[in-house]
Amino acid sequence: MNKSDLIGKMATDAGVTKAQAQAALNSFIASSTGALKKGDKVILVGFGTFSVSKRSARKGRNPQTGKEISIPAKKVVRFKAGADLSGKVK
Repeated sequence: MNKSDLIGKMATDAGVTKAQAQAALNSFIASSTGALKKGDKVILVGFGTFSVSKRSARKGRNPQTGKEISIPAKKVVRFKAGADLSGKVK
């Protein structure tokens, strides 16, 4: 499912136009992105939790040349599925 499929499904389920569903989805994405940038968690009970964690710097290898390279530290977004979502996917 891509973004336009999700917007269409949201519009159908909520009984709103696709433009309204797109506005709602864009608002959710912007709000979540802002919260994650500040270091907050986004918790959706029954669905899951989005959080930011730090990945430390490490050494790696270039697969083409085998030369050792250093990979810098960075922040990454993590998602942990909630119990309801995990149970429904099984």
